[in-house]
Amino acid sequence: MKTMLSVRDAPVHGKRVLVRVDYNVPLRNGRVADVNRIVSSLPTILLLLRRKAKVILLSHLGRPGGRRDPRTSLRPAARALQKMLPRVKVSFVPACIGKAAETSVERMKPGELLLLENVRFHAEEERNDARFAARLARLADWYVNDAFAASHRSHTSLDAITRLLPGAAGLLLEKEVRLLSTILKPRRPFVCIFGGAKISDKIVTMEYLARKADVLLIGGALANSFLCASGIEVGRSLTDSLAAAERILKRYRRKIVLPSDAVVASSAKGKSRVVAVDAIPLQSRVMDIGPATVKRFCRELEAARTVFWNGPLGVCEVARFARATRAVAWFLARAHARTIIGGGDSAEAVLRLGLVSRFIHISTGGGASLEFLAGRTMPALAALERNYARFTKRG
Repeated sequence: MKTMLSVRDAPVHGKRVLVRVDYNVPLRNGRVADVNRIVSSLPTILLLLRRKAKVILLSHLGRPGGRRDPRTSLRPAARALQKMLPRVKVSFVPACIGKAAETSVERMKPGELLLLENVRFHAEEERNDARFAARLARLADWYVNDAFAASHRSHTSLDAITRLLPGAAGLLLEKEVRLLSTILKPRRPFVCIFGGAKISDKIVTMEYLARKADVLLIGGALANSFLCASGIEVGRSLTDSLAAAERILKRYRRKIVLPSDAVVASSAKGKSRVVAVDAIPLQSRVMDIGPATVKRFCRELEAARTVFWNGPLGVCEVARFARATRAVAWFLARAHARTIIGGGDSAEAVLRLGLVSRFIHISTGGGASLEFLAGRTMPALAALERNYARFTKRG
């Protein structure tokens, strides 16, 4: 990748700094149900506060469709942030542009923190709108992108704004780029684990990494499509993009390990049992990979030096169908491989198990990490690279 300025090196002392974070967090009864994305933003925030910057946070939450929706307000995130930073004044303003936002910023003192309202309350955000970018830019002297999980989007607060303010990469974004890049030049043996529901969500990444990997372990509902492409009936199980599965199998069959057994049930609440994959009942659904498959996966992982894992191996929202995902997570936690968890549901499963410290990295970006590892241009990263050339070098 080209050069991006690090927030560590940006002259932000005493400046107004607009930080694009990703606080797209789940809410329950008016509270943040999972604070991990907020916690991940703290290193950048604390660095800026130590430099006496006026820290202005900007984020999206959900998909309000360009309209003000109280259900996706960021006010609960401000309350959660205040609990994490009890010695810092954390303010919230129910706007991200206009007089209310500008007045709130004017009143800030160095070392204070302000969270703006959901930027997606404005339809212009998703249009990468230059005029909207100008209104956001009035609030700050500097811009920092610490929202890797949203950086595959060409949105105003991630792209257009970088044409108006000098910008830098936040510590979380830097970490994501640095550690995900190690997957592109892995230590061998290199093993990829793919699970989850749909091939269509990760087909480009799978094909790109299949060329680099020594072994591909495929589980979850994803495996159903590969089993079908191999001529195996999977009952009423979810399948997706069979043509893509056939193409990957044809090209990389020697690298691919598919399930040999599965946990099946008629529904999430139905009675379950383990069967061979060539004996899946017509009225059943595959809910998890079976114990024999877990053992085979662990044998392949035992010698691995680099592992990338994206997607759970079963229906993890139901505890009894999360056994394979838990077993593989615990195995990797004790293994010697450099393991990176590629965000999304697999990251949530690992977080629930309390295994965060056992892995090299757990990405905050599900879709973004897949885009990055597919070798695709990330609009927000490209914008920071252009920003470096435009503002920093010439200065």
